[in-house]
Amino acid sequence: MSPVQLRPDRVTQEMLNYARKLGDGLAKLSKMGPIEAGVTPKQLVYQEDKLSLYRYRSPTKSGSRNPIPVIIVYALVNRPYMADLQENRSMVRGLLGAGLDVYLIDWGYPDRADRFLTLDDYINGYLDRCVDVVRHRHDLNAINLLGICQGGAFSLCYAAMHPKKIKNLITMVTPVDFRTDDNLLSRWVQEIDVDLAVDTLGNIPGELLNWTFLTLKPFRLMSQKYIDTVDVLDDEKAAKNFMRMEKWIFDSPDQAGEAFREFVKFFFQQNGLVRDLINLGGRDVRLRNIKMPVLNIYAKQDHLVPPAASTALRRLVGSRDYSELEFAGGHIGIYVSGKAQQQVPPSIGDWLDRRS
Repeated sequence: MSPVQLRPDRVTQEMLNYARKLGDGLAKLSKMGPIEAGVTPKQLVYQEDKLSLYRYRSPTKSGSRNPIPVIIVYALVNRPYMADLQENRSMVRGLLGAGLDVYLIDWGYPDRADRFLTLDDYINGYLDRCVDVVRHRHDLNAINLLGICQGGAFSLCYAAMHPKKIKNLITMVTPVDFRTDDNLLSRWVQEIDVDLAVDTLGNIPGELLNWTFLTLKPFRLMSQKYIDTVDVLDDEKAAKNFMRMEKWIFDSPDQAGEAFREFVKFFFQQNGLVRDLINLGGRDVRLRNIKMPVLNIYAKQDHLVPPAASTALRRLVGSRDYSELEFAGGHIGIYVSGKAQQQVPPSIGDWLDRRS
């Protein structure tokens, strides 16, 4: 292999061009104004402590075709507007377009008053009351649940403990087996002294968790993306899209200390979903008690929840109606990529329509 030939004049010119584009881009960013996220009209239907439950309204005149509403349960560690990031990148809009009646739980921003909230408080408390609100609003015994990432793990626990209240269960990029060989995040978490962390810090800072997630792919997520972005800053629309994503990435709520302690111990360190070791508020979590239809959606290139960590669900649930949908993308792309908008919400709509 011949050595790379570098011409000083060309290198200098490329550096000058890069500096010029960077300067022009930063000037445009400074004039951009507020970056909005969460674009679909919604109505607050229930509120408790930091939690808000919203019902979305379709931006078109078409109403829902499916008579059974669906609640989206998002993770605690990021903000749920990722599911409704912008007009052309919104899973919520896709689900509305598929004829679904969509609700979403916003967990809010925990503070010191929430230090001692437990997983039982979140799942058998807040989540259960949200399910009851929607059931009563629609006069139904059971509704549909769609859990995303950590929210999918919460949804699995809920459906296992309250199976009569859930008609159909959808999990998306949801970790189930926390001890797969390719799970780098889990390998790190096994070594954490979570008792020391919570006893010292109280609530766990969102910035700390955000840094942890970014360092799983440090070059791509902390360096390369900013180098690449310089080439699109002259396009105002592309620049706004980039800043909207950056806003979401760094909008990381703190984590209620006790719930964080339990999640690390029960799910990561004990692998409790697989081993039937989780008990919340005196209720055992047994995935074999999930006998309603299940659709498990995973991302083939997911670096946070590897496919094997998610597809382990197929051998653990008691449902005879279990389906999987593989998305050829990553953990974030499954919400916001154009390919995901065309594939995922319509597939969820079709799957639910056949089970209504």
